[in-house]
Amino acid sequence: MPRAVVLHKEDNVGTLIDSARKGEACTLQGERTGSVTLAADIAFGHKVCIAAAAAGADILKYGQVIGRATKAIAAGEHVHVHNVESGRGRGDKAGA
Repeated sequence: MPRAVVLHKEDNVGTLIDSARKGEACTLQGERTGSVTLAADIAFGHKVCIAAAAAGADILKYGQVIGRATKAIAAGEHVHVHNVESGRGRGDKAGA
């Protein structure tokens, strides 16, 4: 069974420590427990959404904002550049 580590109790993502396949139950370990059913294949080291995030919602890892959802992300979905954008280092956000 694939596993994901959750580093802070407020995080809405976990980091996979095993590669995982769509439809598998992924066990959460660390600061949150339980499991999520994966909506896609997810590679080792990538993030999985553990609590639904609306479009524009903050994505939290380490209890810190690491990005913002560019569309709604359901629990079990892969969280990566296709559905999250970073606010850091963006010239178009200067002064905003």
